Amino acid sequence: MKFRGKIIDIACLNHFSRVVTTIAKLTKTCVLRLTPDNLFFVLSGKVANGGVSMWCELSQGNFFDEYQMEGVSSEDNEICLELSPENLSRALKTVQNAKSVKVKLTKKHCPCVTVSAELPTLSSVSRVVTHDVPVEVIPRRLWHELKEPSVPDFHVSIYLPPLKTMKNVVDRMKNLSNFLVVEANLNGEMNLKIETDLVSVTTHFKDLGNPPWGGGSEGGADPEGMAEARVDIRRLQQFLMGQQVTPTKAMCNIVHQRILHLVVLHDDASLQYFIPAVA
Repeated sequence: MKFRGKIIDIACLNHFSRVVTTIAKLTKTCVLRLTPDNLFFVLSGKVANGGVSMWCELSQGNFFDEYQMEGVSSEDNEICLELSPENLSRALKTVQNAKSVKVKLTKKHCPCVTVSAELPTLSSVSRVVTHDVPVEVIPRRLWHELKEPSVPDFHVSIYLPPLKTMKNVVDRMKNLSNFLVVEANLNGEMNLKIETDLVSVTTHFKDLGNPPWGGGSEGGADPEGMAEARVDIRRLQQFLMGQQVTPTKAMCNIVHQRILHLVVLHDDASLQYFIPAVA
């Protein structure tokens, strides 16, 4: 297995760093999956059993000026590594003003993703800073758990309001309850609701718009009908706090009383986040 990439464009480096920082705010460990064309950050929690799942896809050509990799075999030309995104984020933050950054898979005291940066200097002597991020190589027999999660037929799909606005609302609601109901319909309406024995609070959003693929039969039968998912408010707050890059589009799909599927799209990256509903 071999992997080596080089980033020269400072804007690409900073954007890549922000994406990794977003991942770091969502999970302590994840899998970095490398293919010839893409990089994936994967958290394969079992949503059906109450776990959170994440799938982030980056096109390597939009970030790396040079990119070479050889997988475990010609038939299985991939590399899957478990790592701490926080460690990778820290390494990238310290080299954001570098003239160039190399990222490669190395073998030191253990397998590592090594980040080496050539920093600007006033003298003729170059300064190189190196960070080793320990990783664990995922064996081939476990790769089936790292495929893109399938989305069940959802009842409603809707564009989200500005994420900063939504975050401010959720932050305030978190002081009132541990759970939040997200409901939406095919008429561009979404509500965030807190209901307890002591208080009932609802924030209404209108005219958000619905993606062209619409929703399932339940939503399609009645545009005014609401599909809802009651979720752990901390998980939704964590998703909203983690966003470091302004998306071109953000939307959510609701599988009624089962799953809240959040999607954030950028020009060169996409992030899917699955939050299971709770009773």
